[in-house]
Amino acid sequence: ELMANEAALKIRGLRKSFPGVLALDNADFDLRTGEVHVLLGENGAGKSTLMKILSGAYRKDAGKIELAGSPVEIEGPKHAQGLGISIIYQEFNLIPQLSAAENIFLGREPEIYPGLIDQKKLFRDAETLLRGLGVTIDPARSVRFLSVAEQQIVEIAKALSLEAKILIMDEPTSGLTREEIDQLFQTIRRLKENGVSIIYISHRMEELFEIGERVTVLRDGRTVATHKIREVSTPQLVRLMANREWKEYFPKRKAPLGEEVLRVEGLSRRGHLKDIHFSVRRGEVVGLAGLLGAGRTELARAIFGADRLDSGQVVIKGRPARIRSPKDAIRNGVGYLSEDRKRHGLVLVLSVKDNINLPSTDRISRFGVLKTDAEESLADRFIRELRIKTPDNRRRVMYLSGGNQQKVVLAKWLACQTDLLIFDEPTRGIDVAAKVEIYELMNRLTKNGVAILMISSDLPEILGMSDRILVMHRGRLNGEWRAEEATEERILSAALGQA
Repeated sequence: ELMANEAALKIRGLRKSFPGVLALDNADFDLRTGEVHVLLGENGAGKSTLMKILSGAYRKDAGKIELAGSPVEIEGPKHAQGLGISIIYQEFNLIPQLSAAENIFLGREPEIYPGLIDQKKLFRDAETLLRGLGVTIDPARSVRFLSVAEQQIVEIAKALSLEAKILIMDEPTSGLTREEIDQLFQTIRRLKENGVSIIYISHRMEELFEIGERVTVLRDGRTVATHKIREVSTPQLVRLMANREWKEYFPKRKAPLGEEVLRVEGLSRRGHLKDIHFSVRRGEVVGLAGLLGAGRTELARAIFGADRLDSGQVVIKGRPARIRSPKDAIRNGVGYLSEDRKRHGLVLVLSVKDNINLPSTDRISRFGVLKTDAEESLADRFIRELRIKTPDNRRRVMYLSGGNQQKVVLAKWLACQTDLLIFDEPTRGIDVAAKVEIYELMNRLTKNGVAILMISSDLPEILGMSDRILVMHRGRLNGEWRAEEATEERILSAALGQA
C-alpha cells in the first residue's frame, strides 16, 4: 500500500503560452507509482501541451516538476527518456520496414563487437520483453505486417527497453477492436504490477472506468478536479470538461421532412452487401448502426461510387442515377465524410482554403481558371459559419485539431451544395465540445433540407441524433426503427444478428 501512495510525478503551477494562446494556466497533476491516472479534457484544454512538456518536446514557462520526490528540469526528449518518461503517440513512431525487435532496440542494438549486431541476443531480448507484456508477437516480423494493436505493443516494449517508469498513452484504443482493447488492458495491468505509472488520455468514457484509478479533468489549461474513478459518473465528468449538462450533449432538433433525396433498391456487392433497400428524405437523419465489419462503410462507398455494385439501383431525387465514380456522386449532389478523415477526407499539406474549395472547383472557376476572390470568400464564409479555429484560411490543415479538421471536411461538402451527406463516424476521436458543435451543424443542415445518412458505432450518438435507425448485420439490413421506438438493447441485438 505504501508504494501505491508514493508520488512518481508531481506537477505544480505549470504554465505554457504560445502566441495568442495560454495553453496551460497554473495546472497541477500528480501520479502515484503503479497507477493508471486518466487525463480528460476537450481539445484545446491543455492535455497535449502538458504531455509534450513532460516528454521534453516543449519547455515550460513556469511551474515545478518533481520525479520521485526530486525537482527536475526536462531539457529535451532524450533527457525525458533518460529520466524514465516515455510517450506513445496516436501516430506511432515505428519504421515499417524493420522487424519488431529492430524497432524496439533502434540505435541501441546489442553488439558482438562495434559495428556487428548480435542478432541472436537482439531477438531474444525482444522476445523476453514482449512475453513479459503477455503477448506472442514474432520479434523477427516486419512491423508493416503487424496490426495496429500489435504495433502499439511494440511501442510499449520499446518504452520498457528504455526503462520507462512513466508511460504516457495518447488515445491508445482508437482503431482497436474490442478484443484488442482487452489485450491492451491486460498489458497495462502487467505494467502496473511492475511499478510502471501510466498517464492515460482518452475520449472514450466507458474505458476510463474499466482501466483507470483516478481521473484529472483539465479545462482551458487549468486543473478543474481530480477524483477517484469509482466516485464519479460520466455525466459529472462531461459537466466538468464542458461546463454543460449531459442532456445538451445531443442537441437534436427535428426538421420538417421533405421529398425523398435517396432511395436504394436491392444493392448487392459480392461478399459485402446483400439486397439492401432504404430511403432518406430531406431534413431527415437516418442513423446506420452495426458492428465492425457489418458492411456499413461498404454501403456508403457503394452509394458514393467508390466501390462497384454487382446489382441494384440508386435513385436520387426520384431519378435513377448512374454513379460509377465519386465524381458522378458529387455531380448528383452526394457528399461523403469518410471515417478516416486524414486519409480520405483531407489533403493535410494543403491549406484550409484549398481543402474547402476542392470539390467546388467547377463552380468557382472560369474557363478552367480559379477565381481567387471567389475561393477566398467561399473559404472565409465557412470558416466563419462553422467556427473553424484557424489563424487564417492559409493555415495547413495538418496543424488543426481533430474537431476543426472534421469541420473543414464538412465545409468542403457544404461549399459544393450537397443534397445528401453521408457521415461515416462523424465524431470519432474528437472531444465533447467539438462533438456538440458537429451535432448543431447537423441540425442546421437538416433545417436547410439536407438529407443525412449517419454511420456511427457510438450508440448514444445514433439514438440521440437520428430520426430513423437502420441496423446492419453481415451485409444485410436487420432492423429499422423510428428513433422514439429504438433502444440500445434492440439495436445491439439486431447488430448481433438476432431477428
